[in-house]
Amino acid sequence: MSLAFTKMHGLGNDFAVLDARAQRFSGAPALIRSMGDRQRGIGFDQLLTLHRADRPDCVAALRVWNRDGTRAEQCGNGLRCVAAWLARAGEIAPGVDARVQTDRVVATVRVHAAEDVEVDMGVPDFTPAAVGFAAAADAPPQRLDVADMTLELRVVSMGNPHALVVVEDLAAPALDILGPALTAHVAFAQGVNAGFVRVLDRAHLALRVHERGAGWTQACGSGACAAVAALRQAGCVDAEVEVALPGGALRIRWPGAGHPLWMRGPAAFVYEGEWLDADA
Repeated sequence: MSLAFTKMHGLGNDFAVLDARAQRFSGAPALIRSMGDRQRGIGFDQLLTLHRADRPDCVAALRVWNRDGTRAEQCGNGLRCVAAWLARAGEIAPGVDARVQTDRVVATVRVHAAEDVEVDMGVPDFTPAAVGFAAAADAPPQRLDVADMTLELRVVSMGNPHALVVVEDLAAPALDILGPALTAHVAFAQGVNAGFVRVLDRAHLALRVHERGAGWTQACGSGACAAVAALRQAGCVDAEVEVALPGGALRIRWPGAGHPLWMRGPAAFVYEGEWLDADA
């Protein structure tokens, strides 16, 4: 059997988008690992599969699969790419709000153009329980021993778990050790996306993210949202912030507590393909 897919990326965070409404897809972890292999497969950070939504107000349901075959609850860059994919397929009208169902939330998406997509990422949740974190105290920042270092971190759920650490140097060699170690730390029941953020000024951040199941990524949309939410809660940034990631910049808007957070950025089409070695 074979599987048709579209290769896309959001600022270098790359995906294979597969319409599982139109073809059978097993979701077997071994299959996803084979597809995600960058030498022998398609190569991607995440596989995005579209399904029929349970809710009549949603155009489709999205499932997110990490390159290692595990599931992810949310993916901001993936939502933008799926919204652009649905718009190109004529299922979303340009400039008109539409809804996409995910594992955790119903996300409102607004496609201005393929290179300009907005996503409502929901209301940030700062409680340690929301990210499966065994915190010694609820009040941030929390302290955690990681790889023989004690880190001060802030945790936030954007539908998926994030831990943010403020740093002065995003190129520090220690981050190469701290990223994987924090992601897999036993204090987080389901693992965590580890973000290292530098505050440039009240309207600009720089960020690197080590993702669960994918490793260091060129861009992490939910991670950018989490960084802005955590630092706005701490009083460090304003309501509108540009977040620079290795692959490019995202614009984040969050009025504050009780309000949804919006992310805006590009989604790019790369090529259409067919996975031929598929045990689907």
